[in-house]
Amino acid sequence: MLSICLLVFGIGTFAFLTLRREQMQLINSARESSELLLNTIERSVYNSMRIGNTEDVKVILEMVGQNEKLVGVRIFHPHGIILKSSQPNEVGRLVDERDFKLFLDNKREGVFTLDGHGEVLGMVKPIYNDRQCNLCHGSKSRIIGLLNVNYSLVETRRRIVELTKLFVMSTVAIIGFLSLAISLVMLKFVKKPLTVLGKNMQRVESGDLSVRMAPPQGKDEIARLIVSFDSMVQRLDRAKKELETYHFQQMERADRLASVGEMAAGIAHEIKNPLTGIAAAITVLKDDFPADDGRVQIINEVLEQVSRLDKTVNDLLFFGKPTVAEPACTDINLALKKILVFAAQHRGGKDIEKRLELTEDLPPVYVDPKQIQQVFLNLFLNAVQAMQSGGILTVQSGLSKVGGVDMVQVRVTDTGQGIPPQILEKIFTPFFTTKAQGTGLGLAISHRLIEQHGGTLSVTSQDGVGTTFTVELPAYRMEEHQQELRDKIRPDDAA
Repeated sequence: MLSICLLVFGIGTFAFLTLRREQMQLINSARESSELLLNTIERSVYNSMRIGNTEDVKVILEMVGQNEKLVGVRIFHPHGIILKSSQPNEVGRLVDERDFKLFLDNKREGVFTLDGHGEVLGMVKPIYNDRQCNLCHGSKSRIIGLLNVNYSLVETRRRIVELTKLFVMSTVAIIGFLSLAISLVMLKFVKKPLTVLGKNMQRVESGDLSVRMAPPQGKDEIARLIVSFDSMVQRLDRAKKELETYHFQQMERADRLASVGEMAAGIAHEIKNPLTGIAAAITVLKDDFPADDGRVQIINEVLEQVSRLDKTVNDLLFFGKPTVAEPACTDINLALKKILVFAAQHRGGKDIEKRLELTEDLPPVYVDPKQIQQVFLNLFLNAVQAMQSGGILTVQSGLSKVGGVDMVQVRVTDTGQGIPPQILEKIFTPFFTTKAQGTGLGLAISHRLIEQHGGTLSVTSQDGVGTTFTVELPAYRMEEHQQELRDKIRPDDAA
């Protein structure tokens, strides 16, 4: 509809401008004819009056006045009295006031209507008093007369009306034909394909990805749109099938992990108590041997292995059934200092330089101190173990913003060998480890604990340079915490 309206506006505007141009040409043609007659009459009259032959002037005016397009040809005095005319009965009378007004307004021409003659083009041209005219008219008056011609515009207006009708009829016919043709083309090649495309899109929205459009017959924009639609639906269908397959695999993996977790928790319960008894019994046996007995070293190695097994059992129990957090306002800088002291007692930690770059006056974090200690102790020990030949352990704290929320950020950086890219993406996966005696649960548990506190744990590493673990925890704001507590209390609970 819009295209047809634009077409009508464009063709109508063009036709109107063309019609106006043709009308102006007809008017100009009449004006040029009148002016040509006026100049011809002026020269003839001038030649006759120059030799004093006034009768010839009358004859010239009467002869020229026989032209059917001329309503009147006359010479009138500057005071308005008609001196000579193509119509003898006008001589001595006052000239028409509209012709006289042209002279008074210093105009050369004007269009007006005369009774009985219709619309005319009146033209006035002064006859100046030359030297040759001074013998008869004296030298006082600059203008001795005015030559007046009234050119009939009836025929011109008739041609304008006919031309207007012709333009209107042809314009209407052209607009009608083009509108019909455009409507048929739009209906067949645009509206119908778009309607089918819209219905198919509704089917796709409802989940039916088997829909396909009919092969396009051309190479226009609609055809490219149809091809793109089919390609998009095909890719969506393929992605849906891949997603369903991946989801099924993940569900199977989750079921297996759940089963493994339940089994591991059960086995851990069965193993933990005997391990405690074994550790106690071996400790009693150890007391029976002198300190310099070689068997004491063997017993110490057994106790160390029992301790490792006990830690593994505890990790399995925690991963299978995490303990409930007991959050409290915690100074992260103070906690980092204490945890680093514990990590420094680890074997190999003495050859490592520890750097604390802590930002003062950080807001507290609302976390479980024991669980956060477990997270950072695990990160510190991993960093120490990554630098077997010594290095630098850097612990930095600061404040950052994530999505407009203030976050306390802790960065743990080592100068070890780094983590290869193919391993980096798997380090938070449960039971994944590259250590000979690792369980693969330390980082998985740490990642879960940080997420439970509303934070994030991320890692970046450069092979051969070092690794950085970044922990971000929400900063504690007293007013926000109180508002959360008020939001949790419902009116019925308060009652």
